Amino acid sequence: MSLDEGRSIGAAPVDAVDTEPPTAKRPGAPAVGTDGPGGHELLRLGLEQAMAVLGGLGCMVHLGVLGSSGLYLVADTGLPSALVRAWGEVGREEQVPPARAVRERTAVWMPADAPGKAGAVPGRPSSGAGILSVPLTASGGPQGAVSVVTSAPGEPGAEAQRLLGAVAEWAADWLRRSTALPGAADTGWYGSGEQMTGREVMVSWGWDFAGGAVVGDRSALGILGLDHGTFDGRIGTWRHLVHPQDLPPLLARMDEAIRARSAYSLEYRQRQPDGSYRRLEARGDALLHADGTSVRLIGTLRDITGSGLDLPSVGRALLDMSDGFLAVDRRWRIVFANPEAERLLDPSGHLLGRLLWEAVPDLREPGVENACRQAADDGRPAGFDLRRSTDGRWLHVRLVAVPEGLTLSFTDITRVRRLQDQQDAERTARIAELTRALASAVTGRDVVDVVGAFMLPLFGADGVGVWVQERGRIFAVGTFGYPAEFVKRIEGIRIEDTPPVAQALIDCVPNFIPSPEEFIRRYPGMADISDADGKKAWAMLPLVASGHSVGCCTLAYERPHAFTHEERTLLTALSGLVAQALERARLYDAEHGRAQELQRGLLPRTLPSLPAVTAAARYLPAGEGMEVGGDWYDVIPLSADRVALVIGDVMGHGLSEAVTMGRLRTAVRTLADLELPPDEMFIHLNDMVNGLGDDFYATCLYAVYDPTSRLCSLTTAGHPPPAVVHPDGTARFPDLPLNPPLGAADPPFDTAVIELPEDSLLVLYTDGLVESPDRALDRGMAHLAQNLCTAQRSGTADPKSLCDCLIAALLPDPQRALDDTAVLVARTHASAPADLACWPLPTDPKAAGQARHRIRDQLDAWDLQELAMPTELIVSELVGNVVRYAKGPVMLRLLRSRTLICELADGSASMPRIRRAADMDEGGRGLQLIAALTDRWGARYTPSGKCIWTEQSLPTAQ
Repeated sequence: MSLDEGRSIGAAPVDAVDTEPPTAKRPGAPAVGTDGPGGHELLRLGLEQAMAVLGGLGCMVHLGVLGSSGLYLVADTGLPSALVRAWGEVGREEQVPPARAVRERTAVWMPADAPGKAGAVPGRPSSGAGILSVPLTASGGPQGAVSVVTSAPGEPGAEAQRLLGAVAEWAADWLRRSTALPGAADTGWYGSGEQMTGREVMVSWGWDFAGGAVVGDRSALGILGLDHGTFDGRIGTWRHLVHPQDLPPLLARMDEAIRARSAYSLEYRQRQPDGSYRRLEARGDALLHADGTSVRLIGTLRDITGSGLDLPSVGRALLDMSDGFLAVDRRWRIVFANPEAERLLDPSGHLLGRLLWEAVPDLREPGVENACRQAADDGRPAGFDLRRSTDGRWLHVRLVAVPEGLTLSFTDITRVRRLQDQQDAERTARIAELTRALASAVTGRDVVDVVGAFMLPLFGADGVGVWVQERGRIFAVGTFGYPAEFVKRIEGIRIEDTPPVAQALIDCVPNFIPSPEEFIRRYPGMADISDADGKKAWAMLPLVASGHSVGCCTLAYERPHAFTHEERTLLTALSGLVAQALERARLYDAEHGRAQELQRGLLPRTLPSLPAVTAAARYLPAGEGMEVGGDWYDVIPLSADRVALVIGDVMGHGLSEAVTMGRLRTAVRTLADLELPPDEMFIHLNDMVNGLGDDFYATCLYAVYDPTSRLCSLTTAGHPPPAVVHPDGTARFPDLPLNPPLGAADPPFDTAVIELPEDSLLVLYTDGLVESPDRALDRGMAHLAQNLCTAQRSGTADPKSLCDCLIAALLPDPQRALDDTAVLVARTHASAPADLACWPLPTDPKAAGQARHRIRDQLDAWDLQELAMPTELIVSELVGNVVRYAKGPVMLRLLRSRTLICELADGSASMPRIRRAADMDEGGRGLQLIAALTDRWGARYTPSGKCIWTEQSLPTAQ
């Protein structure tokens, strides 16, 4: 707190300057500035602010003059009466914080359990409080001390001492400006309006501060209304008779005269035995001690009560006040009311003479009447807000006790209260919105977005971060307003290396740091961290849910920020809501991550490289907040260089759908390896889905491409048709037979066959690519065809690049997608005619010889003589079996690809089975010979029968 800040804190309340009327100075009085009767209240407000900022139990000010033997309590707030009496006078040489602060000219803190008065803190345990004192400095040295009774254990930090020092500096400046005493004119116009007349008697009077005694004779005591027999002549006793508002500037003016060794002129009020006050004027000079030190003020004392009042001017001021003003006597009858009071309280003008409670019935509200009576009894100003029952308007009532009764000022604050209520309503609405948004947050990132969107403007912060601990290290869920370098630096460091965050993460205690200086004081080894984030104040809130810490939320400010009690309470409460949302989100993130990992594990990690197609695929899960889906794809190599392209979609989202997808993919691959025709395969798949239950359905598209014929057979079960892009750039969606989805279909399944020119594109996709709530399926398919044509004509031949282009064009914001998406792009390649040879064979024994001759000649033409002998053996065995067990027509085919493929087709539907032959069996060894000579072999059904095929690796040179 700077000096200017101290002034602004004291000046903020409007009623602080209107508690008493301005003082009308007597002719000849020193022309010195004054803050008016509200000055003492201003001092009290400054002390209350210091107590609130430092979190103290109470605050007090001791003053003394140069050379005095003691320090006197002149102002206090928040302290019980027993403690006020105990600290009323402190010897300069005592070992208590105020006296030591004056002697040592530095801040002094003493724990409550220290010996002597420093431990006299009523109502507190010996280890729970202490007293912090800082010197209150005048131009020539310390003249007193400002002290705070602390509540937290341990010595206050440098920041707390600096703040209290600023308050002391402000108080010293206020005393320097308050050399004229307030309140001298407020004793003559309360009550019935009689003017008090002074006796205008002048007597000898003075103060000996070295001995702590007053200097005066019987006549002086008579003016003061003191009994010579009972008055002990001590300054400590005399100061109890001085008006509390006059004592601080009175001692300050005395100290000023002694330090300057000059004449003095003082005015102050002193209490009489009957409780009334008289105004006195003291004039004289400061006397030098033998050693040259001024410690005595000697002069005259005169009773000037009533001599300086200008009642007409005071009355005009009261009548012209913009606030309502009432004065009541000790019987609570109204004796004065200005026009504004009549307008606010009783427009009929019938206030004078009435009881206060009858004239203003709202003052009888519970607690309000007690506050009025308490203010009159204690003599301390008080204030409160009052809502009128008649018209609902709000009034701020200020109470100031006077010897003759009580004064009340009424300020209409309806507009201020409405604005405040509006602000409170807005804050409540924002908190409600925050609560709803946190309840709707699904992922951890959602929680961070909500905190950034709502808590930053709610508390005027400039940065926010949500952090979690894993394996003893700190990781960011997300941040706003922090430099990326800072977040990268913090990520992954050990918790014990970051004490500010560790206090919240481990101890679950909020940590409020109002300034960089306080940060460095608490954590001197982390000064570079506070510089790295560029912030000046921090609130580190533990996120505790279900009794354990789930993380930490930090709010940061770009300027120093003193966190008020209301802010701390609200932040702590909201951190509980954030913690619950974060715990739910982390559970969801973990489950969602496991489900996606499972789903990715069920999809092909890589696609095979095949002669028939060049393929690429992409899978995109649904956006954040959506569960995993059941989209899948696969590329399955078949015999004779054929390839199966399959894509499917299990309807719904969730872990069970992902598992069903894995089952379907496994089943399709298994049935494809058995070389089942597509329609028969779909019958088995439909039965499998039916067996999962009535709630399971799936769509599927199965395509088999034969590079030797460039024919593609397509079977669909409720799935969108593929897109076919010809080399010239035209795109179309072939008309396929409509079959219901798996789980809802009744066999058979119809199949369509189309021809694909060399270098065509076959694009398989799920509905997530082309359909959304704001885009119909037909429009999405048209958009897909348009993008495919553009890509084909622009030369985007790479299927991987084409997948990325389609995703970017059709799913511009994948994070907001409501469905997962799979897309499979295949560019077809036809087999070269020179790599294919085909011959019909007869069904007689001569067929084997013809077959060997054909094979030998063709392999010589292909320069594959190394494979001639094993291939002739294979063909001889196959042809022999056909002639012996099958029927025609018989067709032999050789295909040179990545392997040498040999196929023998016949008209029989019986499939060969390899078996173990006994020692005496004549047959059963042919297929064992074929298995030994080939890399792999198999058989598949054809429309006219079956086809047995073998594959042999080409020589290395090939």
